[in-house]
Amino acid sequence: MRRNFEIVGMCAAWFAVLAQLYLMLQNRETGVAESLVRFVSYFTILTNTLVALFFTTRIFAADQKRLTLFHKKTTPMALTVFIVVVGLVYQLVLRDIWNPTGLQMVVDELLHTIIPALMYVYWLLFCARTAISWKQLSKWLLYPLGYFVFVMVRGHFSGFYPYPFFNVTKLGWGTTVLNVGLVFLLMGVIMAALFFLSKLLRPKQ
Repeated sequence: MRRNFEIVGMCAAWFAVLAQLYLMLQNRETGVAESLVRFVSYFTILTNTLVALFFTTRIFAADQKRLTLFHKKTTPMALTVFIVVVGLVYQLVLRDIWNPTGLQMVVDELLHTIIPALMYVYWLLFCARTAISWKQLSKWLLYPLGYFVFVMVRGHFSGFYPYPFFNVTKLGWGTTVLNVGLVFLLMGVIMAALFFLSKLLRPKQ
């Protein structure tokens, strides 16, 4: 059953990421190089790619020395936190601002609904009882922190912000920093919730 989950997760995540890349290049309004940089500027894309790589390493038993990140005990929970945040932010903030159709609609649902749900169920069934420390888990917050720094710095020079709630040009620094803080708060709350859920699910010694 676990392997079936991993195969489905790998196929769904890689299909969604690569299909989104195809769609973005098909509808690009800038050069190929700039379009590629913009593509990897989306937290959704980066996180779904990490999920795809995670399932791929599980299926093919990839070298643990070279791909240590995907074999850490904290990785399943951390990826679950971030992909669930991707889904929640989309459902609460972004879903109503556009109406994708056709392949884009399918890809959209995969990236923001199906894969987050799949990753959560996978973690709950197969990884939730793994004992980890809060100190180990909280180090993963460096990932979104690094992402936000990259987005803000690149946006300052390029004028491109991947999400409307991070657009300093339109919102100003005050509102943007508040929005960043709210996203981090959401991440922290979900991370804490999964951490304590994991402790509850572990058999008592």
